[in-house]
Amino acid sequence: MKKENVVAKKKFGQNFLKDDGVLRKIVEAMPKNDNKIVEIGPGLGDLTKFLVDVKSVEAFEVDTDLCKLLQTEFKEEIATKRLQINCGDVLNAWQSSLVDEPYDLVANLPYYIATNIILKALADPMCKNILVMVQLEVAEKFCADSGEKVFGSLGIITQSVGDARIVVQVPPTAFDPQPKVDSAVFLIQKRADRSDKGFEDMLKVAFAQPRKTLMKNLSTKYDKPTLQEIFLELELVATTRPHQVTTGNYHQLYKKIQGSLDGRRDTGE
Repeated sequence: MKKENVVAKKKFGQNFLKDDGVLRKIVEAMPKNDNKIVEIGPGLGDLTKFLVDVKSVEAFEVDTDLCKLLQTEFKEEIATKRLQINCGDVLNAWQSSLVDEPYDLVANLPYYIATNIILKALADPMCKNILVMVQLEVAEKFCADSGEKVFGSLGIITQSVGDARIVVQVPPTAFDPQPKVDSAVFLIQKRADRSDKGFEDMLKVAFAQPRKTLMKNLSTKYDKPTLQEIFLELELVATTRPHQVTTGNYHQLYKKIQGSLDGRRDTGE
């Protein structure tokens, strides 16, 4: 199969990035370090060809037709071990770590699994940086700050483990076929790993109905008088909406809620 004969498959959410200017911006934004690069969904290899010039790359491709194409296109890089291609679903290969050495995730991710992959990378202790192209709306959620309407669980989880910023916005014309939405490349530089399930469970409750007050959402699961005391201690107004609270305050809220639950257990309530 030749590159020019490849037709994008909807079931894999394929939109091939063709704009060399955007591809170069991705490479330029890569953190300078000795980490391996992991690429998920290399597609036709348009980004891969830039990446293998910089570092060794381990790629995961679910489409068997594209796997064969990549193995032909990158024969030399595979022979010299600059590129390793794993054919199959990356989520099946991903245990606690995707690879057994420090790596940076650099990829143009299929929209339908982008959020899931980023969250897995945030939890992976071997993943040190995440530089990915996703739907603009998704990038904005990961990079959002307190007070912005799109600030929610994804922004809080990201801020809890690292720093995020949008590198470049990308129009549909940069792809073939063209998606119906704008895209963006964004970078997360990790300081820690996402690991606190209890905290994330609290966030789900906090943002269950974003237009309601934080107090109303949290009191569906936690004791309201206890919450009122905690809000007073943290100087949070009862009418505060979930997106108006800082990441730091969410961590304090969680600690105090857990403390009150532990105290109840100790007294046998």
